[in-house]
Amino acid sequence: MTPYLDMIGLVTTDMARTLDFYRRLGLDIPADAEQEPHVEVTLPGGLRIAWDTIATIRSFDPGWTPPVGSARAALAFHCTDPAEVDRWYAELTSAGFPGHRPPWDAPWGQRYAVLHDPDGNAVDLFAPHPTP
Repeated sequence: MTPYLDMIGLVTTDMARTLDFYRRLGLDIPADAEQEPHVEVTLPGGLRIAWDTIATIRSFDPGWTPPVGSARAALAFHCTDPAEVDRWYAELTSAGFPGHRPPWDAPWGQRYAVLHDPDGNAVDLFAPHPTP
């Protein structure tokens, strides 16, 4: 049997702020999850995404240290249409989350934007341009 991607795991320095970011993107995260050291949700289609605090990771790997430098992961969220890319980017940056590259019309036929979640992971927003 061939392995398949089942879960994306991210380490967070601020669980509450991180969950706020992903809730604003529409992920269904339980209301009291901020108090947990590990939070996991199943996305439409079955893929899971999980967040762990640094303390949680160190509890089973005491020598672990967070990576330094640029983000080590990127997530891409498919939006309904180009206007949704603009709307989500504006909403999240207005809420104080860092924008990296404002929406633009990419040469590969998509409206594209890049933000960073509270831990510096790249979060891409994209939607195909309608075909004429």
